[in-house]
Amino acid sequence: MGDSFFKKENNKKKIKKRQEKALKREDRKVNNNKGKTLEEMIIYVDVNGNFTETPPHLQKKESDYPKADASSRKSENNETQDYTGSVKFLSEKGYGFITDDKTQENIFFHSTQLTEIVDKNDKVKYRKEDSLKGFRAVSIKKINK
Repeated sequence: MGDSFFKKENNKKKIKKRQEKALKREDRKVNNNKGKTLEEMIIYVDVNGNFTETPPHLQKKESDYPKADASSRKSENNETQDYTGSVKFLSEKGYGFITDDKTQENIFFHSTQLTEIVDKNDKVKYRKEDSLKGFRAVSIKKINK
């Protein structure tokens, strides 16, 4: 007695799956990433902090130093420059947000950074410091009107 229609279809599906599996296996063998040499896996960092495949002793350092110095000077200027803004939110838990006058950006602050007591909508002068979650305000001083 012959096989039913569903048995034939299931057998066709099984055969097709085996063929696809065999093709995938062959593809993995051809495109194998294992067995790379150490030199092919190493990546270097240049003076600007960018990834490169050029070893440090072959990099052009003299021409890159001015760029690296300029970027470090920019970050230093942010920490020494005073900004002004107004306190937009003040929590009872000891944190708040200052809205910068120029950029209208909200900057986080903690009450430990206050030099004097501030209230909501007070004008303040502060410095920015880079943190893990963005900028935060430090050395916050109230501006007397």
